[in-house]
Amino acid sequence: MNDLRRLPSVDRLLQTPQAENWIRQYGRTLTLSAIRAALEQIRQGANLPASSASEEPLFRLVEDHLTRWTQLTLQPVINATGVILHTNLGRAPLSPSALQSIQTCASGYSTLEFDVTTGKRGKREIHAQQILTRLIGAEDALVVNNNAAAVLLALSALARRKPVIISRTQLVEIGGGFRVPEVMKQSGAKLIEIGTTNRVHLSDYENALQNHPGALILHAHHSNFRLIGFASEPELTDITALARQYQTIVIDDLGSGALLDTAPFGLEHEPTVQESLQAGCDLVCFSGDKLLGGPQAGILVGKADLLSKIKKHPLARAVRADKLCLAALAATLLHYLKDEALTEIPVWQMIAVSREEIRQRALNWQNRLGFGEVISGLSTVGGGSLPEETLPTWLLALSVPKADGFLARLREGSPAIIARIENDRVVFDPRTVFPQQDEELLTKLQGLLASHT
Repeated sequence: MNDLRRLPSVDRLLQTPQAENWIRQYGRTLTLSAIRAALEQIRQGANLPASSASEEPLFRLVEDHLTRWTQLTLQPVINATGVILHTNLGRAPLSPSALQSIQTCASGYSTLEFDVTTGKRGKREIHAQQILTRLIGAEDALVVNNNAAAVLLALSALARRKPVIISRTQLVEIGGGFRVPEVMKQSGAKLIEIGTTNRVHLSDYENALQNHPGALILHAHHSNFRLIGFASEPELTDITALARQYQTIVIDDLGSGALLDTAPFGLEHEPTVQESLQAGCDLVCFSGDKLLGGPQAGILVGKADLLSKIKKHPLARAVRADKLCLAALAATLLHYLKDEALTEIPVWQMIAVSREEIRQRALNWQNRLGFGEVISGLSTVGGGSLPEETLPTWLLALSVPKADGFLARLREGSPAIIARIENDRVVFDPRTVFPQQDEELLTKLQGLLASHT
């Protein structure tokens, strides 16, 4: 608009039928802010035609502000990357039972901290604790909001101002800047590094225990890297046996939280929680949303006397799990208890699915589109679990011009489709696409291919 004096006033715009609709949909306060923002945008240089219909572009600006401001940024996506535990995409999808448990507890009141038998206050720890102790065989259990919090809480409660022995081969950093030595420092523990970056011996542990009476031992799973070449570490059973000689505690930061053996599916064996306890660890910390396949959570299992101290620590309240996490986690753990993890938990469904079933889905996609090539490929577990381990899969590969641009267009709209480029082709892995998402995926691909080729 060449003459800014022709701009309508805020009051006049609020009286228009469009504004009445916005107020009903978005509320008066947000509508007023959007109108003011649109007018200011025009005053700062946006060109608005000086015709009788000049308000239409202004209305579009207001509508654009309202849409952007009220659009949720946490949205579902279709994961066609083949990365099962994709950290950036929310890691483990939940089972239908876990989702139903969340819905049931979130839509009303619940027995979060109420004992219906006595009519008195109860404890939130019991909801997952009872299943965990039966399932894993631990004396006691506690759930917090993630594994970093579990490790921090355990060290804060048990090792403040005490020496904690850890091998230099295990001073890891995982995603998001979580560094084991920094967490140990925050807990108030005194870090005692032993061995070298590639080799540590049992004698290193013994020397440290002799030089630091009362020290604890922290054993950390490598999680996202593999120690190969001229490298060695003592067996966990040897470490725990040595610790018993010196009457000290071993805490195992296991990370991924596998409750099932991964070896039968063609993957390297991932240490399980049960194995850590059987090896003699006093306390095991692990995640709920990795190979366990549940919600984000940090889980501590082990000796009852240690967990009793941990539960009483002031930090325990700050990092405790909420009712939605506990509801989903309990439902997920029940799948293991009932021997139905492979059929009910999405992470394990994706790991266990046959390559032939994946191939048939990829061929169905190809037939539906009338375009592309079905090729062999590799899926990965991801999520800081099983580094460099892959699963054979089949991919639908599309040769399209400007593959990067095609990927960007796939991410537009809702749900966004997340794929990857391999050998200059856009590829889609059926392993991580739920069957009920096929129609949305293919409909969007058909539209994009029609306009992109």
